[in-house]
Amino acid sequence: MKIGIIGSGNIGGNLGKHWALAGHNVLFGSRHPETLGSLVKAAGSNTKALNVAEVFEANADVYVLAMPFKAIDEIAELYAGEYGDSIILDATNPYPERDGEMAQHVRDANYNASEYTAMKFATAKTAKAFNTIQAEHLKNRAFRLEDKLSVPFAAQDQKSKAVVETLIADIGFDPVYVGDLSETKIMDPDQEIYGMSVSKPELLEAIHSQKSF
Repeated sequence: MKIGIIGSGNIGGNLGKHWALAGHNVLFGSRHPETLGSLVKAAGSNTKALNVAEVFEANADVYVLAMPFKAIDEIAELYAGEYGDSIILDATNPYPERDGEMAQHVRDANYNASEYTAMKFATAKTAKAFNTIQAEHLKNRAFRLEDKLSVPFAAQDQKSKAVVETLIADIGFDPVYVGDLSETKIMDPDQEIYGMSVSKPELLEAIHSQKSF
């Protein structure tokens, strides 16, 4: 798959490295791609660093949002013509202390963060994953054959579900389907499964305990 990653920090950078190692074509998108030379070198020959516009013009199969939540509005508007046939994989979290008033508004709303992203990227199909995992565990516990960590995910339709499930499994984590985007409140900051680093049975137990209320 061709994967465009918007953001090259602990989450986006490590996801890109892992997917490149798994054989995917990874495009790192940044406002300053010239600063990503060491990341591209570490990630290998299946990667490139481009500016954000070039990544969206590359017609990727999946666009991973791994930048601060406050950038969602601007990116969705600027590149609205470029992602319509793609999957948006949202790995962001709304942190009011970093992202300001818009993040607090989403935290207080009667919809969750992934639904907000889906509304903004309305012509694509949105999925949610990798927003709950600790960055250190994403970096160091990929590609395990045993004692795997689980990664919860949600998706807007069957195609996005299948693609994201594959992308999680490709880098050695156990995918655990939470449901559609309306079910992702438990994945948000300060909620039940946010930050959990556990096995698949343990994660399923935590999810089911919340859905029983």
